[in-house]
Amino acid sequence: MKLITSTAVAAALVLALPACKQQESASGNEAAATETAAADLSALNGTWKTDRDSVKFEGKPDEFLLQNGSFKCGTCIPPVDLVADGQFHEVTGRPYSDHMSIKAVDDQTVEWKSQKEGRDTFAATFSVSADGNTLTRKFKDSSTPNAPAIEGASSSKRVGAAPAGAHAISGSWMAEHVNEYSEDALNASYKVEGNKVTWSGQGQTYTAEIGGPAVPVTGDIGGSTVTVANEGGGLKETFSRDGKVVNETVSTVSPDGKSLTWVSSDPRDGSKVTGMANKTN
Repeated sequence: MKLITSTAVAAALVLALPACKQQESASGNEAAATETAAADLSALNGTWKTDRDSVKFEGKPDEFLLQNGSFKCGTCIPPVDLVADGQFHEVTGRPYSDHMSIKAVDDQTVEWKSQKEGRDTFAATFSVSADGNTLTRKFKDSSTPNAPAIEGASSSKRVGAAPAGAHAISGSWMAEHVNEYSEDALNASYKVEGNKVTWSGQGQTYTAEIGGPAVPVTGDIGGSTVTVANEGGGLKETFSRDGKVVNETVSTVSPDGKSLTWVSSDPRDGSKVTGMANKTN
């Protein structure tokens, strides 16, 4: 779900060759096991809406430093180091942007913008409270082409002081709440047919075989691929880019079929986000 994570050709090729052979040779017990796995996941069928209040964050805090006209984010993946002059500067190694700009609006506020191939993909305003202990981030994510932008806001609490003379955004911040989020973007749909799972949401979609090869996430300009598996009766989605796993999400439907819980983790930094979604149809 894009709420969390907030998703590579080489990886898809590597996984596809052995996986295709496994599918072609599946018979008897192997074929029956695949059908059982699909049946176990059929409770996912339908549309699910994430409950914002249920979202919880675990992991390392964000670390920012804005001082002497330079902005750094040491915990960003990859790290950010930019001149904070409000102009767009080229960045590399980032799937959703090739240019970024950072601007200090005032002593408490910073604007962060991203572009890819000349198109705006992301914009955010970071505002620090008067007491310096709360950071509010209002954002607009326009990264998915031909889909409505996702807008929202979140809040973080200060867990590390800013160095002397640095902008108020500096220091360490731990995410606490999702305050706002585009209502339509909270919805995601699953359809399990045979040994295939189709997911769609926020202008993106994929159809993947359970236990099969990685497939591209259509609509994702970052080039993400995904594999799906049955893990203890829940759906495990493993997202990769450039051959590296960037996210693993396990979604499990409740016994009454009315809600599901999801656990999303990033193996690159050990961060984790959990939440609940309710079935709407």
